Amino acid sequence: MADVEEAAAAEARASLSSANRIVIKIGTNTIMRREGVASRSEGGIDVEYLHHVAAQVAELSRAGKQPLVVTSGAIGMGARELGLSRKVTELRMRQACAAIGQIALMDEYRRAFGVFGLIPAQLLVTRDSWDNRSAYLNLRASVEALLEQGAVPVFNENDVVSTAEIGNAFGDNDRLSAYIASKVDAEVLIILSDVAALYDADPRVKPDARPIPYVRELTPAILASAGGAGSEFSTGGMATKLAAVAIARDAGCKVVIADGREPRVVSRILAGEDIGTLFDAAHSLGNRQRWIKNSRPQGSIAVDDGALAAVRARKSLLPRGVTAVEGRFARGDVVLVGGAAKVVTSLSSDELERVIGRKSDEVEAILGQGAPKIVARPEETVFLED
Repeated sequence: MADVEEAAAAEARASLSSANRIVIKIGTNTIMRREGVASRSEGGIDVEYLHHVAAQVAELSRAGKQPLVVTSGAIGMGARELGLSRKVTELRMRQACAAIGQIALMDEYRRAFGVFGLIPAQLLVTRDSWDNRSAYLNLRASVEALLEQGAVPVFNENDVVSTAEIGNAFGDNDRLSAYIASKVDAEVLIILSDVAALYDADPRVKPDARPIPYVRELTPAILASAGGAGSEFSTGGMATKLAAVAIARDAGCKVVIADGREPRVVSRILAGEDIGTLFDAAHSLGNRQRWIKNSRPQGSIAVDDGALAAVRARKSLLPRGVTAVEGRFARGDVVLVGGAAKVVTSLSSDELERVIGRKSDEVEAILGQGAPKIVARPEETVFLED
């Protein structure tokens, strides 16, 4: 069994060299200066390190590949510009620092990339950019245009306007990088961190914890190795990294978590070296299915057991099987069904409330001629475990 696993790992690493579209995520503790903890979280960017990254990105571009970057560091740069010595925690000050820091951060990217003849393009996004299908398609078209012109898209969450309080925040750049990798059909996502790999236990608690070089499936044991909820380890980011891995794997994208300070780490990973932890890709969902699965539901629909069984059997969800509606949503929104699936609804919440439990041939008499007779089609349904 071990021989089979080693062979699968070797094959997966060897395949990285053929990847054409690569997303590189650089964490805050990786891109900021290393003099001390405070400077890493709120200090200046490590310009020398950024030049090393730019050199590797240029190497990919010269090889005809399409690198994309997801960066952290804007809030820290803004704090430095304002002369703040303490970690910024207040929401409005973090937003102010982000507004100032984005300019400084991208100026450093422009300088570093320019040394190697690269043109960086800044893209500031929120969850709304993904959840709205039209906005997502426009963003995807913009990214494709940039890549066609040889520019390097550099993504960051728009911390000036995205907040958890209004529900349009990604929460962390690990997940943001996974959404990007998924939406642009990247073959590889490389998460550069201050953590060298996924370990079989919390290395901060167990010094003898061993790195896991290859993960074929995200089993319960693998997920447990990220640390328990609320632990220092998971709060530090491994749990969110595994959540990002799950998103990217759905798109058929391999993921590598590695120490971003390893010399030429990106180039060596793509050359097949055994660095960090490689998570193999899962069977890829279709683009629209991924959009449905990864979109925030705008409401929820409760259904009876028969209706849920019919949906699992790849049949349409009908009004007759609906028992309750929660939230306000419009036609075409993504909603949660029975706590088990997400669907693109054909009926708004107002319309659905009027036809709960009704037969399909009664719908037009209630909602008007031409009204949809079903709630969701099989092709617009994705179960969360898919």
